Amino acid sequence: MTPPKGATVAFIFARGGSKGVRGKNTRLLNGKPLIGYAIEQAAAARTIERIVVSTDSKDIASLARDFGAEVPFMRPPGLATDDAPEWLAWQHALDAVADVGLFVSVPATAPLRAPRDIDACVEMMRDSKFDIVLTVTPAARSPYFNMVSVGEDGLARLVMEPDAAVHRRQSAPQLFDIVTACYAACPDFIRRRAAIFEGRVGVVVVPAERAIDIDTELDFSIAEFLHKREHGNV
Repeated sequence: MTPPKGATVAFIFARGGSKGVRGKNTRLLNGKPLIGYAIEQAAAARTIERIVVSTDSKDIASLARDFGAEVPFMRPPGLATDDAPEWLAWQHALDAVADVGLFVSVPATAPLRAPRDIDACVEMMRDSKFDIVLTVTPAARSPYFNMVSVGEDGLARLVMEPDAAVHRRQSAPQLFDIVTACYAACPDFIRRRAAIFEGRVGVVVVPAERAIDIDTELDFSIAEFLHKREHGNV
């Protein structure tokens, strides 16, 4: 990939509405709002030059500025609904911010990521021919071994039949779960396409303890526990 012209910009997309976890982006996790973790981690990443927050919420915008992020625009309500694809918010942000050489999304829902995870995604984009790089973690379950679908006849079947019987998960093909620690992409790819897998996708593997994505109250509780354990509070 040709080195990008323009800044490497971390975007944090944080809408006001959330059904799974109410007020998720501003909710305190061990005393700090989720969006605060994302801003501080992006600021600590050596490859990030600007941090921009896209939100429809004045409260989130104010909090983001308190943590040192830019909020140069407000996201339109139509791009902040439950069913609005975040890809459209990505495109809107690129239209609103000039001179973005490399687009980096740092979701607020992954508070356990490390700044080096962000740097790894950026460096892979700079040194490769990928259109987008995302983070993954080794999958705990495998469609070749312990994931099933249930047919209309009520019978369970493996989601994917392996070429030969697999008697333990470790013998199944290595698979990964996508996690929301970071995405890094060429701005032109985001502008011209409509989904991640329309392009050439690279991955950075992060360990499970940094890979949690908060979608539910259970996720939030697990993240709190892991964060406390990491910082010697458990």
